[in-house]
Amino acid sequence: MFGFNEEQIAWFGLTIGVGAFMLYMLFIIGNLAWEAKAGKFGTFVLFLALAFGMVGFVAKAIIQWMIEK
Repeated sequence: MFGFNEEQIAWFGLTIGVGAFMLYMLFIIGNLAWEAKAGKFGTFVLFLALAFGMVGFVAKAIIQWMIEK
């Protein structure tokens, strides 16, 4: 499709697509904290609890980069 093979499309979707979705999720969490008037500690807890799953995805990308290097 458009001169790309399946591997290139999968890489693009996994890295760029999921990365963009993660940034959007961070925006949503920040907006939730703002509208709830959560304060500094409440905002920290929201980001810790709701964004903790993203750490594994980022760690996986960093580990793969270090192994390939």
